[in-house]
Amino acid sequence: MARWQVPEPQAVAEVELDDGTCVVLRRHGNPDGTRLVLSHGNGLAVDLYYPFWSLLTNRFDLVLYDFRNHGWNELGDIAEHSIASFVADNRAIARCIDRTFGPKPRVGVFHSMSATTALADDHPGSGFEALVLFDPPVYAPNADLLGAEARWGRQSRGARQRKRHFETTAELADGVRNAPAFSRFLPGVPDLFAETTLRRRTDEGYELRCPPEYESRICEWALAYILNPDPRDFACPVKVIRADAALRSPFGSSLDLDALDSLDCDFVSGATHFLQLEKPKECVALMVEFLERLGLAP
Repeated sequence: MARWQVPEPQAVAEVELDDGTCVVLRRHGNPDGTRLVLSHGNGLAVDLYYPFWSLLTNRFDLVLYDFRNHGWNELGDIAEHSIASFVADNRAIARCIDRTFGPKPRVGVFHSMSATTALADDHPGSGFEALVLFDPPVYAPNADLLGAEARWGRQSRGARQRKRHFETTAELADGVRNAPAFSRFLPGVPDLFAETTLRRRTDEGYELRCPPEYESRICEWALAYILNPDPRDFACPVKVIRADAALRSPFGSSLDLDALDSLDCDFVSGATHFLQLEKPKECVALMVEFLERLGLAP
């Protein structure tokens, strides 16, 4: 059976955020390449995306981070767990990246929740040479917002009911492997999912690094942040790479093409909202073609 092993980073640094919370940065890849800054979706961890970002390490300088209360980071106050906090966090993280690894032009590569956070900035892409956003949930003002609100409500309730404690990582991996929503994952990704989203408990067993109520909170308030981004506000070129709209998934895509009709959009055929974990080569090809056109992938 295929197994994904995330390598040790070349360097690790901590960012102290405005409220004292710490976020851990990790550096991988080619220090001489264009710098890509990568993060993840709600309840997940950026190390889970290794099948995707492992294809970039020869050519690009990668800086990875998990959002607060995810991945490598310690659990903090749920009251600060919001898109608004994430937007402020990203500004502090950008400053720390330059301070720690040296100033350098950077490209943001974000999926789902982290893509939403990038779009929620007053000037999306500020401080970046480009943004690559994978399946961001976006709605036009004339969309069926009542239907969208109901859908996000169902996701919020579903997240809150998620099991949080597991005896072994294999228990969660088996659950992921047997879930229809994850049926297109590459071989070995369910095990990687468990390894990167669980932490060992002090007594016995494992628990979710991002607790269900934290994941639920983001879904509960998501609609407030995903309405009609105006491309005139963008501070850099933006590429949207979306899921195949013909595939129905409980997690997406909620991308309303009318809301992004002036953006550079592509889709990955046969891929769901988790496209980077299903068809990473195709995702990389679309992203690199965009960066090459901008002179950002020498």
